[in-house]
Amino acid sequence: MRISVIGGRTIEDEQATIAESVGRELGRRGHTVICGGLGGTMEAVCRGANAEGGETIGILPVEDRDRANEFVDTPIATGMGHARNALVPLNGDGVIALAGGSGTLSEIALAGVYDRPVAGIGTHDAPGVEAVETPDEAVDYLEEAVRR
Repeated sequence: MRISVIGGRTIEDEQATIAESVGRELGRRGHTVICGGLGGTMEAVCRGANAEGGETIGILPVEDRDRANEFVDTPIATGMGHARNALVPLNGDGVIALAGGSGTLSEIALAGVYDRPVAGIGTHDAPGVEAVETPDEAVDYLEEAVRR
């Protein structure tokens, strides 16, 4: 499966640890990570996925593919700025939402528009978000939701 992971561009160490753990769990289970391709949550989740041999795709808001973080295997430049937020949940079969601000909230809303299941760890309390405690629970939830 392709799993979109969304969260803040600027994050604390604890949030980076969670994001990296999410990436590791996705990589271990053979899922492809879709993200925004830059820093913060995006870099941490890609780092974790790469450590477990997982594939990562970064959908960048900028025109230059070289701006992707070093752990993105396939950078996709859009030059769309925040409008690229629509493409991140669209390209996943499900979404894991982590701590973040308005951009993360917009991606959660768009996941709902695209009828993608969303598992949230420490994120916005929004309609359609299944609150979970751990990366393992998040991936379990999405695997089951996508099967249905």
